[in-house]
Amino acid sequence: MTIAITAFKLPQPISREEARRIFLSTAPTYQGVPGLFRKHYVLSEDGGTAGGVYLWNSRAEAEALYTDAWRAYVKEKYGTEASVTYFDSPVVVDNLAGRIEADER
Repeated sequence: MTIAITAFKLPQPISREEARRIFLSTAPTYQGVPGLFRKHYVLSEDGGTAGGVYLWNSRAEAEALYTDAWRAYVKEKYGTEASVTYFDSPVVVDNLAGRIEADER
């Protein structure tokens, strides 16, 4: 599995309520994306940085999302450039499901 963390410094800080409204407006675009298991929207405590933490089936599937078009969308929506950092995730502890998952690749 792959974790992708996106982050972008906002031109001006936003409140949690504003972030929630914006995030809810874009959340449906991530439903049904091939290989995406879960996305967590994130906002820094000071409201100055936003982004997401994504759990993917593979890096290739993650990279298929973070295209130039996606970067342009983020820049238009939030007024700033996004960074994407990838991590390999060989083990996941899922306390909600009560299990530990290991990537056998």
